[in-house]
Amino acid sequence: MKHTFAVSIGGAAGQGVATPGNIFARIFARRGLYLNAYNAYQSIIRGGHTFLTIRTGPERITNMGDKIDLLITLNQDTMDRHLGLLGPGAAAIYNGDAIKPGTVPEGVRLCPLPVSELSRNSRNKVEQNTLAVAAAINMIGIGFQPLEEVLTQQFKGKGDAVVSENVEVARAAYQHATVHFKPFERPLPVGDHPKAVLTGNMALAMGGAAAGVKFYCAYPMSPSTGVLHWMATHARKAGIMVRQVEDEIGVINMAIGAAHAGCRAMCATSGGGFALMTEGLGMSAMIETPVVVIDVQRAGPSTGVPTKTEQGDLWQMLGAGHGDYPRVIATPGDIGDCFQIIPAIFNLTDRFQCPGIVLTDLLLSEGTEALDPEELDFSVEIDRGELINSGEENGANGYKRYLFTESGISPRAIPGVPGHTHTVATDEHMEDGVLISDEFTNPIKRRKMMEKRQRKSAGIEAAVKPPELMGEPDADVTLIGWGSTKGVIEEAVEMLNDEGITANQLQIRWIVPLHGERIVEILKKAKHAIIVENNYSGQFARYLRSETSFVADGHIRKYDGEPFMPHHIVEAVKDQLAGRTKLSVPVHEIMV
Repeated sequence: MKHTFAVSIGGAAGQGVATPGNIFARIFARRGLYLNAYNAYQSIIRGGHTFLTIRTGPERITNMGDKIDLLITLNQDTMDRHLGLLGPGAAAIYNGDAIKPGTVPEGVRLCPLPVSELSRNSRNKVEQNTLAVAAAINMIGIGFQPLEEVLTQQFKGKGDAVVSENVEVARAAYQHATVHFKPFERPLPVGDHPKAVLTGNMALAMGGAAAGVKFYCAYPMSPSTGVLHWMATHARKAGIMVRQVEDEIGVINMAIGAAHAGCRAMCATSGGGFALMTEGLGMSAMIETPVVVIDVQRAGPSTGVPTKTEQGDLWQMLGAGHGDYPRVIATPGDIGDCFQIIPAIFNLTDRFQCPGIVLTDLLLSEGTEALDPEELDFSVEIDRGELINSGEENGANGYKRYLFTESGISPRAIPGVPGHTHTVATDEHMEDGVLISDEFTNPIKRRKMMEKRQRKSAGIEAAVKPPELMGEPDADVTLIGWGSTKGVIEEAVEMLNDEGITANQLQIRWIVPLHGERIVEILKKAKHAIIVENNYSGQFARYLRSETSFVADGHIRKYDGEPFMPHHIVEAVKDQLAGRTKLSVPVHEIMV
């Protein structure tokens, strides 16, 4: 198994748990290490419980892993909840003046900090965090200078006095750890070059900028709001018009209006907001105007659990809008893919003049990962499809916006192109856009227009690469996943192979088009196929069965609001191969 190191920081909302997490992330990334961070938190401004895990190492890390090497407890509640999770070789750093450890697991080292002494009785409660980070950095074998540089950057906006104060207490804690705390046996290595650190929401927004998005709008809805934050922060520099709209009905209509005017337009929401957008998506399909919507799933139904993750919106996406129409639905598998999927889906929606949906979740969107900067390539191919830009193209006289074509794609002129006047409305229409739904009906033309639009589906399927099996084809078990389960399944496959149970993985990136025939061709050779997903009813399993009649041998599902850990999948696979069950629902041991 790869060499990794995991630090968990626990405290109450308002105690500044995110700050030490940011400091660790910057230090690890500058050291050339990869990282993956997940913050489990409650929907409360102050109080409650927050538990952030940041895992780092010299190889790509795609999930938070199974074990905690170092626990930083900022309050008694964290100590009471999580000390028992530590195993031999792990350590806990805490405020020895105020926190009592209780029963200590065998082989776990306690590292109490005399906070009052080291901070010279300062009343600044955030200094406790700085002290803990400094001691931790010492124990994992990193020098003080990188910490000093990051602290200076972290607090420079608050003035030189705050910077100096934090550096001073950090140095005191670093020296204290040198004298009193035993370092970890395997210090963190140094990577080949610094890494880029970003969240999934940042990656989605940056992917939009790379794709040439010129209009972005949204109504703030957790956990998608980070996309709006990035867009608003970088709007001027990126040349993007950004608007916060009054509700999601206004959002989708405004985005479609911008797209109709000729620019690439994008918006983001979560399941509840997406429900308000579905009529607008139908308009996008009827007027054949491409628009991209990001749905960041959270635990539902209704308001549900706004700060927890789930994969429960799949059937909502599949059935979004009434009537039949072509669409594209993509599910990125990691934070790097969140960046890459946006230009890809824009090229498809522009080319086939239909709505596109990017289906992600809180785990990816609010999670943090370190990537090679080369993966964030803004020089992407942009395909606007059959877009008419001048009056000289395709004959200016008698322009038919919805021309019947073999591919189903009609050349699209944006408003203002001379000689290309056409009617756009949500009613069914003839080739030139003249309506046929209310004033009179024409069943022959209605059928032809419906078939024209639906012919795009074949082209979309041909344009999208089908999924591929990862691993040995004759494995004992095949694990099938979609979206954010990719990374944790990858590690579970590695663990199973190390234990002598051969495993491979089939990860679905494109939900529509599904490439059902190719999937069945792969899975019919599987010895034991198990579908892994973060929802109660097995939404992808039902979708796959409805499209292909394929029924999996087993299922692993989780719907408690927290993501899978690798051992959840490993243990479930063993149970199912032994014939003890066909449905495994792992219990999340970390109480958050």
